[in-house]
Amino acid sequence: MTSVLNWILDPLSRTFMQHAFVAIVLVGVICGVTGTFVTLRGLAFMGDALAHAIFPGVVIAFVLGRNFLIGALIAAVLVSLAIGAIGQSERLSNDTAIGVLFAGGFALGVALISAQRSYAKDLSSFLFGTILGVSRGDLLLTGAVGLGVLAVMALFRRELGLIAFDRTFAQAQGLNLWAYDQLFLLLLSLSIVISLQTVGNILVLAMLVTPAATARLLTDRLPRMAFLAAFMGAGSGVIGLYISYYGGISSGASVVLVATALFAIAYLFAPGTGVVTVRLARRLHYAHPERDAFDLDDSLQAPLSEPPYPEDRTTHSRGLPTAP
Repeated sequence: MTSVLNWILDPLSRTFMQHAFVAIVLVGVICGVTGTFVTLRGLAFMGDALAHAIFPGVVIAFVLGRNFLIGALIAAVLVSLAIGAIGQSERLSNDTAIGVLFAGGFALGVALISAQRSYAKDLSSFLFGTILGVSRGDLLLTGAVGLGVLAVMALFRRELGLIAFDRTFAQAQGLNLWAYDQLFLLLLSLSIVISLQTVGNILVLAMLVTPAATARLLTDRLPRMAFLAAFMGAGSGVIGLYISYYGGISSGASVVLVATALFAIAYLFAPGTGVVTVRLARRLHYAHPERDAFDLDDSLQAPLSEPPYPEDRTTHSRGLPTAP
C-alpha cells in the first residue's frame, strides 16, 4: 500500500509535474465540453483546420518574444472572423473558407519560422506540445480563457445544442444561425489555442474529438454527454501523464493513446451500443437465431380464411366498406 501511494505521489512532488497535471485537467475539461458540439455537428475537420490556421499567430509571437498563447488567441479571433466573412459568399461554403485559410495560414507560419535559427526545435515543440514546460502564467491564462469558454457555452447551451441537432428547426425558431456559427467557431478556436502547449498542434484534434466520441457511445443526453466527455478528457490526461512520467515517452502522445484506448473499450463494450455487448445480448436472448426467426406464434401461422368477426366479412374479402 505504501509503495502504491509513493508511486502516485512521487510525480506530484515536482513543481513542473504539478503544473502539468493542472494544465491537462483544464484542457481535458474544456476540450471535452467543446468537443461534444464538434462531434454532434460533425466538424472534426474544422478543428484540425483551425489548429493549423492559427499557426502564424504563434510564430509572430515567438519572433517578437511574446507568450505564444497571446499570439494564438489573436490569430484565432481573426481566423474565425475571416471564415465567417468568406463563408457569406454565395459561391463558397464554410468548408471551402476553412480549407483556404488552413493551407494558407500554415504555409505562412512555416515560412516565418523557417527564417529563425531554432526552426526545427521550436516547430517540434509547437507540433507535439511541451506540457512539462507550462509556467504559472500559462496556467492562469489557460484557466481564464477556459472558464470564459465554458461560461459562454453554459449561457448559450440551448441554442448551440438545438443547432447541433437540427439546424432547420433552429432556423424556424428564429435563431440567427450565422451569428451562432461564428460564436461557436470562436469558442472552438479558443479551446484549440489553450491546448497547444499541452498536447501540441497535431494531437489537439484527438482531445477535441476522442473523449466526446466516447461519451457519445455511452449516452444520448447532451448534458450527460458533455459531463462524460469532460471527465474522460481530464482522466485521460492524468493517466497519460503518469504513463509518460514512468514510461519515458512523449506526454502528449501518451495522453492521446489513453483517450483512444477508452474509446476502443466503449466501442466494444458500451451497454446497448458496444459491438461485443450487443452481439452477446442478442445471442443470450435468441439462443438459436435460425429457429427463432421462423418459430412464430400459432395464431400468426394460421391462414386468415375468414375474418374474426362475421360483420367484417365483406370488408375483409374485398377491402371495401360494406354497404349500409
